Amino acid sequence: MLKKIMLGLMLLTVTIVVGCSGSGLESASGSETTGAAVGSAEESAVKDEDVDVIKIPLNEITSTLQKYEYNANGVTVRYFAVLGSDGKVRTAFDACDVCGGYKGYRQTGNDIQCNNCGKVFSIDGLGTKNKGYGCWPSYLPHDLDSENIIINKRDLEAGAFRFA
Repeated sequence: MLKKIMLGLMLLTVTIVVGCSGSGLESASGSETTGAAVGSAEESAVKDEDVDVIKIPLNEITSTLQKYEYNANGVTVRYFAVLGSDGKVRTAFDACDVCGGYKGYRQTGNDIQCNNCGKVFSIDGLGTKNKGYGCWPSYLPHDLDSENIIINKRDLEAGAFRFA
């Protein structure tokens, strides 16, 4: 039984290391970042208290990564929104289920890059759940209306563990 536990722990460790190995494209400086704005959801987004959601005006969202923060019972939850080249909105937590939420992501051209492991992702591929392949911006669901991105506060609060 102890051998099975040790083997499982070793397999988990190898999976994490391989998943975060990235492509070696990390930069020694943040000079590749293309102006990702950081705002507070409390300040930048229009809140709809009646339905417990945060609304981000669609006219704020461009192909430049826009970062937001939400206070979830004392934990600062970071998330972002960006337009893909197809004009579709992509949202995600500024955290990874593998690398954690302490360093987040930065934009490099038409991609985003993990600040921890250096792995690079196409913006057009964001907004999906991690399929177990290692580092990936954690999934944050959203809805759209004619003028806003709508993010449920419960989803932000459920993702707070990534930043605690």
